[in-house]
Amino acid sequence: MDPSVREKCGVFGVFAPVEDVARLTFCGLYALQHRGQESAGIATSDGERLHFFGQMGLVSQVFDEDALLGLQGTHAIGHTRYSTTGSSNSANCQPLIVEGECGPLALAHNGNTVNADLLRADLETQGVQFETSTDSEVLAQLIATAPASTWRERFAYMMRRAKGAYSLAVLTPDALFGVRDPNGIRPLCIGTLSGGYLLASESSALDHLGATFLREVEPGEVVRIDASGLTSWSVVAPERPAPCLLEYIYFARPDSRLGGELIYPVRMRLGAQLARECPVEADIVIGIPDSAIAAAIGYAQEAEIPYSEALVKNRYVGRTFIQPDQRLRDRGVQLKFNPLPELLVGRRVIVVDDTIVRGTTTPRVVKMLRQAGAREVHMRITSPPVMHPCFYGVDMASKAELIAAHSSVEEIRQHIDVDSLGYLSLEGTVAAANRSTQEVCSGCFSGDYPGEVPLQLDKLSLEADATRDRHSVPLRTLI
Repeated sequence: MDPSVREKCGVFGVFAPVEDVARLTFCGLYALQHRGQESAGIATSDGERLHFFGQMGLVSQVFDEDALLGLQGTHAIGHTRYSTTGSSNSANCQPLIVEGECGPLALAHNGNTVNADLLRADLETQGVQFETSTDSEVLAQLIATAPASTWRERFAYMMRRAKGAYSLAVLTPDALFGVRDPNGIRPLCIGTLSGGYLLASESSALDHLGATFLREVEPGEVVRIDASGLTSWSVVAPERPAPCLLEYIYFARPDSRLGGELIYPVRMRLGAQLARECPVEADIVIGIPDSAIAAAIGYAQEAEIPYSEALVKNRYVGRTFIQPDQRLRDRGVQLKFNPLPELLVGRRVIVVDDTIVRGTTTPRVVKMLRQAGAREVHMRITSPPVMHPCFYGVDMASKAELIAAHSSVEEIRQHIDVDSLGYLSLEGTVAAANRSTQEVCSGCFSGDYPGEVPLQLDKLSLEADATRDRHSVPLRTLI
């Protein structure tokens, strides 16, 4: 996966009066760090007031003992963020806290609201003042200012008006809520621990805490957790189920479960299907660490070609707020990956990766493998070509920046300088996830979005100017 393509964020929530909820939330966010590395925040409730602490940076950089000691309460929510709607700055750090007639609420959001501009303009005409540039605050204000007397009615009001993707953890003085959009585009699950309940973007976060996975929040469902236990209701009829296909391919951790499927074997099946669809004679199979490793193993087993870890990843290289000088920036791929020439010299190598987005990083990896002695390099991708932008919470390029939107497979092969290039079919991709094409969001591959995309967003996606709008910030090349 192009390292500049990021999921929006991870959310976590806990209601457990006998536990240190701030520390539990810290650990939950730590397990969800891969879903967002720009900022992190935690909000807690002591039954009367909400407390918040958050800053720019990684979870381990933001919180220390003093910060956690200041977050007292019986229930909490947390958030780790990449920006898609709204700029990357401390003012947009979540959870967001807003005041309404019903009292204070804190909200953590994963996804993207495609009609946020229209909703924001309407709220502003009603006198609502915004403190951030995010669509998340629009959702929070919809709930806080809803013409309703109960939380159930407030959530129903928000869900009837908001369009797009949202998985929410919402905190009030006396309760924790989990909310998922009617298509279920972004993941959200429920676990139990010490007589309490937890919410998390991925089940692996529950595993780290010794919690028991209970189930996923259903599309269109609201879950309420308070001193009386867990209750839930559907306030909007579930629509076409459409979990994001990229969650299976790339975003989710391999030890997480989505739709009842453990991700690791799903990725192995992706690789095996790719071997059946795009065979080639070779000496070894390697995967781009880390997300394509399971798929590479699946490919190797199906093709009966030895699997090798001939590309070693420096696991301490990622987003950093200390930028390298230009000379090191130009060598970004070498900082992240190191090839093993002894395993590559004179070999015909199959390289398995999950996607090619802009086509900027892949040629550098290929060049590095050839310089290490690979005789042939055959690229195999465990997804279809990315031809359309994402409007639902993935920091995806405009259509003009997507190489597959304006280049044939042969042209891409020449651009990345490989001996052959093969993509997995959409049918093969969804089959590996035990889904059908009508049971996932495959919009970035097929252009078939589960909901209506506002015309102004679709037109903006065609522009090449990377500063075009705030719905999808420019792709960032990381090292």
